[in-house]
Amino acid sequence: MRALRTERGWTQLDLAVQLGLSRQSVNAIEKEKFDPSLPIAFRIARLFDLSIEQIFLDEG
Repeated sequence: MRALRTERGWTQLDLAVQLGLSRQSVNAIEKEKFDPSLPIAFRIARLFDLSIEQIFLDEG
């Protein structure tokens, strides 16, 4: 998610505002310390115009 965000020139705060989250939540998701809920994952996917799987690949 960090790469997608930086490709667009967005800060963590920019992304957080667009998703209705805190900057800390975006940071935790990017550092894989927190898995987003399904509704948040869908919002992220819609924002980046990608599928959830393209953003959050479970590599086991």
